[in-house]
Amino acid sequence: MSGLRGEAAIVGIAELPAERKQTRPELFTIDQYAQLAAMTIQDAGLEASAVNGLVTHGIAESAMFAPATLSEYLGLPLDYGERVDLGGATAAGMVWRAAAAVELGICRAVLCVVPGSLMLPRSQRRPAPEPDWFGASSNAYGSPQAEFEIPYGNVGQNAPYAQIAQRYAAEFGYDPRATAKIAVDQRNNACAHPGAVFHGRPMSIEDVLASPMIADPLHMLEVVMRVQGGAAVLIADAELAARSRHRPVRITGFGEHIAFKTPTYADDLVRTPIARAADTAFTMAGLEREDVDMASLYDCYTITVLMTLEDAGFCPKGTGMSWVLEHDLTFRGDFPVNTAGGQLSFGQAGMAGGMHHVVDGARQVMGRAGSAQVRSCDTAFVTGNGGIMSEQVALLLQGA
Repeated sequence: MSGLRGEAAIVGIAELPAERKQTRPELFTIDQYAQLAAMTIQDAGLEASAVNGLVTHGIAESAMFAPATLSEYLGLPLDYGERVDLGGATAAGMVWRAAAAVELGICRAVLCVVPGSLMLPRSQRRPAPEPDWFGASSNAYGSPQAEFEIPYGNVGQNAPYAQIAQRYAAEFGYDPRATAKIAVDQRNNACAHPGAVFHGRPMSIEDVLASPMIADPLHMLEVVMRVQGGAAVLIADAELAARSRHRPVRITGFGEHIAFKTPTYADDLVRTPIARAADTAFTMAGLEREDVDMASLYDCYTITVLMTLEDAGFCPKGTGMSWVLEHDLTFRGDFPVNTAGGQLSFGQAGMAGGMHHVVDGARQVMGRAGSAQVRSCDTAFVTGNGGIMSEQVALLLQGA
């Protein structure tokens, strides 16, 4: 199978601490890009002049020309600039695009940066934009969502993910203690990671099941925690990687599959696009599921993690509940998952939540996870999930 050759590697990572309330001075997103870019380049131990590629999601201060605006502001002339829009799969999608650009020789080093502030400076003369419709991504006149979904209430995230969980229960059965255990194991990981919003705050399965029901069967402690933050990685060619400060993390496989935008149009709510994306990634990398030392799985809800484990091929479809109960998902366990806490316990810094998983995987392979380090970690499996299980990206990261 054609694809990546594993020549491009993550050489620098940066992640701002998760904060439930913003304590840093309010920053424009363009300033967050500058801060994260500087941190990532410094972490790699390379000179800024080596960077000639930038992949972004967007900036609040410019609806168009995001790469050019950032090139100008950061003082980085670019040979490659791209804007990726895949919801929570954006960050993972950025990584394989950057790796492909490096392997094609378009550029030597590419910054992939995702700011995450929820609180931005506002002009006193220009009012803030109106809020969206209960989490709907498009209420613009003429959009399919505005015409066919918003009027009937099928919007937001909590209810659609609960629908997925209910459909899973109808088809395979449902053990709330198993999904609660996912959240508990990830909280244990967060307690070993100082940057997590829930660092030092362990919880039990009983705590999860006693938390308020948000959308049956999803409890409050099974739902992502929104925070302030941001994350970035630097991807470089083999020559730069060889003289970078840390162990290079090669991107050896990827897969991407987009099947629909909203679950109204899903062919099957419990068989998701990550299955095809993961198969592509493993085939490209020449690896098997048993080669994975840790998994950093997009975790907006516990049901997302469980179905990803199944559809990505780590356990047969419909057996995820028993599989989770039989395995230790902590960094000390037999199948470590989301070793920095994931978005459930580290926190979801907006679109940067997806980059948290890339950083988590890269940090483990680099051997820099401190007290949460997975022993002999050479291969990480990372996923990104956009929309309601609709846009999926899989990555395989391996130590050089």
